[in-house]
Amino acid sequence: MEVFVAALTIFVLALFVGYEVIRKVPPLLHTPLMSGANAISGITLVGTLVTSGMQLTLFTTILGFIAVALATANVVGGFLVTHRMLGMFHRKQ
Repeated sequence: MEVFVAALTIFVLALFVGYEVIRKVPPLLHTPLMSGANAISGITLVGTLVTSGMQLTLFTTILGFIAVALATANVVGGFLVTHRMLGMFHRKQ
């Protein structure tokens, strides 16, 4: 139970810090930071695949599956948004 409370505390703090950091980014820096965030999300995806593959308990396997799904959506969505934003800078023919 202590491990769960510690993990939940870290999770909530990470959510809060992540929200505060992203909220204060000016729009001009959004595209370069999006590329870096995609790389970090890719690392997160690999980490979640490894940890969910351990299958310690049913609960950790379910959480791992959810983490893989969300990290995959984040990576794909980030690349799509970055591609669309970079397309705005191409010359029209």
